[in-house]
Amino acid sequence: MHLPDGELAPMEVYMDDDRVKGSMKNVKGSIKEGAGKAMGDSKLEGEGKMDKAGGKIQNAIGGIKDAFRGKRD
Repeated sequence: MHLPDGELAPMEVYMDDDRVKGSMKNVKGSIKEGAGKAMGDSKLEGEGKMDKAGGKIQNAIGGIKDAFRGKRD
């Protein structure tokens, strides 16, 4: 949406908390997995993979919530 002076109006963007938290877990997992591989620490690498999987699931749940919220609005 444009305002009279050609400025853009601020848009309200809502993202479910599960999507944000899931994305952060995914990033954290990627870092842990990479660090585990670099250091030869299979436990840390495995923890990273688990964090990534949990983050992807949580992100997907948030996406579903966003989709239902969009249909209600």
